[in-house]
Amino acid sequence: MTTVNRLTVDGRDYFLPDPVTELREKILEAIKAGGGYVNVPPLHSGPGIDILFSPGMPVTWSKFDVGGPEAEVSDPIEETAEYPDI
Repeated sequence: MTTVNRLTVDGRDYFLPDPVTELREKILEAIKAGGGYVNVPPLHSGPGIDILFSPGMPVTWSKFDVGGPEAEVSDPIEETAEYPDI
């Protein structure tokens, strides 16, 4: 399975690959310094994006697994909807 990290900064989501330990340290340093820009790398390729982090800015981290084995459907639900003629 692949692990993806979601960084939410001021209501905007950024998806990041593992590991994020170094990035978390840089963000914490920027906030402790009273504010500063940190380059957030892209999920696949590219230069990333510079984000200004400052004290009091809402920042949350989420981690989830994606791309695992597909779940097998044992009892598929049959959709039988009847609609009246218009």
